[in-house]
Amino acid sequence: MKAVKRYFKDNMGILIALAAMIVFLCVWPATSSTFPTKTNFFNVLRQVAPNLMLACGMTMVIILGGIDLSVGSIIAMSGCFAAGAVVWAGMPEVIGLLIGVLSGLVFGLFNGFMISKTDIPPFIVTLASMNIAKGIAYVFSGGKPIRCMTDAWKFLGAGYVAGIPTPVITMFIVFIACVLFLNRTRIGRHIYAVGGNSTAAKFSGISTAKVKFTVFAISGTLAGLAGITIASRLYSGTCTSGNAAEMDAIAAVVIGGTSMSGGSGKLGGTLIGALIIGILNNGLNLMGVNSDWQYIIKGIVILGAVYVDFLRNQKKSK
Repeated sequence: MKAVKRYFKDNMGILIALAAMIVFLCVWPATSSTFPTKTNFFNVLRQVAPNLMLACGMTMVIILGGIDLSVGSIIAMSGCFAAGAVVWAGMPEVIGLLIGVLSGLVFGLFNGFMISKTDIPPFIVTLASMNIAKGIAYVFSGGKPIRCMTDAWKFLGAGYVAGIPTPVITMFIVFIACVLFLNRTRIGRHIYAVGGNSTAAKFSGISTAKVKFTVFAISGTLAGLAGITIASRLYSGTCTSGNAAEMDAIAAVVIGGTSMSGGSGKLGGTLIGALIIGILNNGLNLMGVNSDWQYIIKGIVILGAVYVDFLRNQKKSK
């Protein structure tokens, strides 16, 4: 009970913002008949699922004081690899999907190795791997979607279990696993220590290289999982999947209260941030807002969240 009260107290601001968005969309004439429906509710959660998977990994990366720009491209690459393995190589769907996740893990390991073993900033490393992964997706697929329409393939992204969309179940399993990892394991506590003060953490006996390597490996793996989920939902692996997905993930993390300067943040806030981004996207689509304007609106939301984080950090420093 105390944990629940503390959760609501710590996230009161963004919970109010989320509630206000829901109420607005429920009463606004253009969305009042379409937004508050069971079908749309599941549709929102289905769309939120891949972003929350990315955001869980991105939360750890940002707590660490880093950034991972490669996750959007890993989504495209993993989806293409998974679909290609099933359609072109004739592998079982389970094996193909597993290959997609493993491709994300490989890129996460690459990012982690380069960042932990060199002084190259995470921004530069993941910017490079973003382009590499996107290029691999285009080369592998030939720039065309790889269609896969089997029931086994679409179960992960478009199926149901006891009336609940499969990606929603996957999303919460990933979320709970990440919460337990970040809060109940030694390396999870070390992530906060390294993000707060890497030098002090190193002097206290923490292997900062191991922590960085692990976090980026997790981020890449979750991007791979998000990639195959999207590919399953779209019935195809495509090199355009995941475009700007890293921006939505970063937005969810920052809106959720994780500091861009590292050392602090909670996955509980990230969950609310992902819901805000998902409902914002859904609401703008239902209102018929042009996609070009949607980029502008989301950019303003991200800027506002970063500015709030700046004010919060400035207040703490006084």
